[in-house]
Amino acid sequence: MRVREQCPNVYRQLNLIQDYVPEIKQVLATEGKAAPTLNINQVSSLLANAKNILSVLGVNILVPRALQKILKPKLTVKVNSSSSQSSNAFLIEQALSFSYEIALGDSKISLSEFKKLVKSSSGLVKFNNDYVMFNPKEIASLFKRALEGLPQIETVLDALHYGLAGKVNGLDFSSDAVIDNLIKSINKTETEISLPKNLEATLRPYQERGFEWLYINYQNRLGSCLADDMGLGKTLQVLTLLLKIRQENAERAVCEQPPSLVICPTSLIGNWFKESSKFTPDLKVAVYHGSKRNLDYEGMDLVITSYGILRLDIAKFSEREWNLLIIDEAQNIKNHETKQAKAIKALKAKNYIAMSGTPVENNLSELWSIFDFINPRYLRSIKDFTNEYSIPIEKYRDQEKIAQLKRVTSPFLLRRLKTDKSIIQDLPEKIINEQFVYLTKEQIALYQSVVNSALEQIAASEGIERKGKIFKLITSLKQLCNHPSNYTKQEDYDFNLSGKAIKLIDILREILISREKALIFTQYTEMGDILSKMIQSELGSEALFYQGSLDRKRKDAMVEEFQNGYTKKIMIISLKAGGTGLNLTAANHVIHYDLWWNPAVENQATDRAFRIGQKKNVMVHRLISMGTFEEKINDLLKAKQQLADLSVSVGENWITEMSNEELRGVFGL
Repeated sequence: MRVREQCPNVYRQLNLIQDYVPEIKQVLATEGKAAPTLNINQVSSLLANAKNILSVLGVNILVPRALQKILKPKLTVKVNSSSSQSSNAFLIEQALSFSYEIALGDSKISLSEFKKLVKSSSGLVKFNNDYVMFNPKEIASLFKRALEGLPQIETVLDALHYGLAGKVNGLDFSSDAVIDNLIKSINKTETEISLPKNLEATLRPYQERGFEWLYINYQNRLGSCLADDMGLGKTLQVLTLLLKIRQENAERAVCEQPPSLVICPTSLIGNWFKESSKFTPDLKVAVYHGSKRNLDYEGMDLVITSYGILRLDIAKFSEREWNLLIIDEAQNIKNHETKQAKAIKALKAKNYIAMSGTPVENNLSELWSIFDFINPRYLRSIKDFTNEYSIPIEKYRDQEKIAQLKRVTSPFLLRRLKTDKSIIQDLPEKIINEQFVYLTKEQIALYQSVVNSALEQIAASEGIERKGKIFKLITSLKQLCNHPSNYTKQEDYDFNLSGKAIKLIDILREILISREKALIFTQYTEMGDILSKMIQSELGSEALFYQGSLDRKRKDAMVEEFQNGYTKKIMIISLKAGGTGLNLTAANHVIHYDLWWNPAVENQATDRAFRIGQKKNVMVHRLISMGTFEEKINDLLKAKQQLADLSVSVGENWITEMSNEELRGVFGL
């Protein structure tokens, strides 16, 4: 059949491209008298060069099934384990070797085998049952990449990271059977681990799973971050693990097992000691705190101390290796550059556990810092982590990187939420009410004066000085929205001078009539004093005031009085002193008098009441001054909560990056 006569339009189009595709020229030259025969290299050229051109012209090329998917060689990295040991704990400590492989579809060959194949073949090559395209430029680039040397992979933790990620420096990563078995072990969901004897508690199903997960990681010499929501019983799960370890050591007649060490905020020392006495009375526990402290850990299973005491006596704690090193409220090491974080990470232990309801508060470097504690070097250096994960996720919301980060961290980070009914069915609801209030005329006059003066100064400043002035403005406006006296420091505590105070008194009056209890959170100790005086004056009720200046004994007594007493219905709490760790389920109302503008911190505070043991629905009251910067920033934060619990860029630092025009829009009434 003659192409020119039967398909003149196609012939004209083919005639246009024949100078670019020699194979087309050969077809046209036959004039349909004989079918041209192309060798494999010509087919390779046709598929590589002509296919796209012809598809634009609407001409399809029909090829055999084997040629429909042409493979390209890919450089990959493979781990090689020489271990014959069955113990994952032993495996974690050994060094592994790594090598390059070439992936040809589902098949893989060594780099040397590939070099031999390339020497004897070119163009389109049949390999097994597939066809592979050997493009000289691509092969040269592949060999050049291989000559640059292997990525920095030194330990099993490195192999574990890349095995879970499936990638290393952009190359596909292949685990061997040993690493695959380790991954299966740490991802195992169904286990037959028995609970320890003499545990004086009935674990909820999710708590039992949490204990089993901690135990598997402990057995594999891998650290864990228990990141359950506040109030789900993280302490009980860790105590169960410690009791299990004690009993197994006794069964194996291990006589010289070192004690474990818990480092926590001062406010939680009493909680750890009481829960241990209640749930795991077999554990021998020592508290290292107070002016007459003595680090006598002989025969102890557990030593409890605070972050502050650890900093003071770091030399004593560094003298020995601990069994388990446990940090509660691990956000205390979220900044990896602080002396406290560095001191804790320098302590020696056989295994590590971090406990935090908020493993990420502001940015992903906080997550890196926690992992740098539980599994050092697992997420590589902070610089590598920033380039690999932080920038793509925080700046570009890279979904592939988000998924990859979850894959590499999930075996070592366990997070369950109270609001998940598959986790806990009998916890009441948390009902959030945003209570909008108007400024009084006294507050309006002060507000406008402060804003006008401050914005002029901000516009005339730059750099650090400008940021400092913005922070000062934020503090001033927060305080005068609270109450004029919180800003002016004048001792006039009339509640009618503040829109928030008026609303607070109304809310508290209803709570007291209903014989219920309430927590009031404020950032400012001065405001706590003002609230205490107003409540006494207007409602005739004495409010407890939990603040940082109180010693541990007084704090513990205050919590006991509020939880189990009948006369004290209101507790005012300084956010920094009592935002974490406390169990205050006697209250079913939580009032945020001034907002911190960090959802994680606010939720931590609310969870003093919204936790296991709470029998009533928890009413959360957020007081917001209408028309002010409080309302505008509250709206801005709602728009910022889109990072799916990975990184929420909140707090107050981001406000300082606004332009002068944006600041005027936010702070203006």
